[in-house]
Amino acid sequence: MKYELEHLSEEEGRAWRAHLQLHARLGARLTRSLMSDSGLSGADYGVLVTLAGAPEGRMTSLAVRCALLWEKSRLSHQVRRMEQRGLITREANPDDARSSLLCLTPQGRAVIEATVPPHAQRLREHFLDLMTPEERAVLTAVNERVLAHLDQEDEADPPCEEAC
Repeated sequence: MKYELEHLSEEEGRAWRAHLQLHARLGARLTRSLMSDSGLSGADYGVLVTLAGAPEGRMTSLAVRCALLWEKSRLSHQVRRMEQRGLITREANPDDARSSLLCLTPQGRAVIEATVPPHAQRLREHFLDLMTPEERAVLTAVNERVLAHLDQEDEADPPCEEAC
């Protein structure tokens, strides 16, 4: 890190370090809260909330993997663990025999519906409520600008093995 910071101005280094620390510490705090509030890991939550937002709680495994920016093996292991707990099922994809559909079970839906409100409250408590509406607007604009830049680069080299 020291070497990297020698190539950034003081202000650039401070901004970058603050971003990295915020991402790591807030992520860890929210993950601990998820575990204590619901017994879900951050990975469980990511899969469940992704499926809950899909029509009928069903998505191809590729679409879930691309949404979460995960490797194929990571999703496969996560799905196996979540299937064993009755949170999701895996079904054959009638539109593509080479892929499978991940489906939210009634138990999985109940768990995510109970988990989202306290998780959102923790997110407000530790992040959103610490900013004014104007600061949130600036943060949103900066993040969206960086994401748009990354999206342009990803068009040439998509992060998933197949187009997402």
